[in-house]
Amino acid sequence: MSDTGELLFTPELISDAVAELTTVHDWLRFAVSRLNQADVYLGHGTDNPWDEAASLLAHVLHLPPFTDEKLFNVRLTRLERQAFVGLLQQRVEQRLPAAYLTQQAYFAGLPFYVDERVLVPRSPIAELIANKFIRQLGSNTPKHILDLCTGSGCIAIACAYAFDDAEVDAVDISADALEVAQYNIENHGLEHRVFPILSDGYQALAGAKYDLIVTNPPYVDAEDMADLPDEYRHEPELGLASGEDGLALTRRILREAAAHLSDAGVLVCEVGNSMVQLQQDFPDVDFDWLEFAHGGLGVFAITKAELERCQHLFKE
Repeated sequence: MSDTGELLFTPELISDAVAELTTVHDWLRFAVSRLNQADVYLGHGTDNPWDEAASLLAHVLHLPPFTDEKLFNVRLTRLERQAFVGLLQQRVEQRLPAAYLTQQAYFAGLPFYVDERVLVPRSPIAELIANKFIRQLGSNTPKHILDLCTGSGCIAIACAYAFDDAEVDAVDISADALEVAQYNIENHGLEHRVFPILSDGYQALAGAKYDLIVTNPPYVDAEDMADLPDEYRHEPELGLASGEDGLALTRRILREAAAHLSDAGVLVCEVGNSMVQLQQDFPDVDFDWLEFAHGGLGVFAITKAELERCQHLFKE
């Protein structure tokens, strides 16, 4: 492990690499070595240095993700080599997540523009969307969906793809985040079905009812916020922190959700590691903790009926 990223990219190293490394495979190997040596933190869409390097290199080469090994022997031009080593250097020295360097992230198989106004999409809720929330909704097809704390708009947009006839409200407290969401909505041609709304929680949604509320709110507690890897420091704190125990906003979401759900409506909410605290605080609530084939935890579903039964528990 290197004590500082700067030691990994001396002028001599860069000059030698640009002169001697030629193929995609050469450069992926070089990048993986640098990422390992720098001990970068991976948690923004990739879980291994090879995929992290590949996302940066594919961006430089204007190629889709490397799924064809025939591409490994393709040669890079000198300008492409220089551009890639520059991105890699930023990734290591500034600890910028790859998605902010490429300004693109994939969620539910869809591409999204991202920058430092929004979190990098990475929720296991993508798997639920792909399965059309079949376990939570059964045969009910939602016509009106709320994505609360939408950020980049990825959940709202993915839900619009999953349910062709649904309208989706994409709500966030951050005007900056909604600018990114609006860009993504337009980029996917969904302006007539996905609607960005500036709101503090449900505040601007008086009288609105939804068949499905999906939310990935901030849920990092104060202790974990203090210990976050440097990569997370580039993300908006507003999208991460939620009080001392990480549940400040989640309690409010639970308290007010029933009033905004149709009779057969369901709330799906991600709380990550704060699930332990939530279970301790509300042992009598029947949270349906969901399992994921592709990894992930801390996501629950709860029906309107259960929310109403436990309404007295969610009071301030």
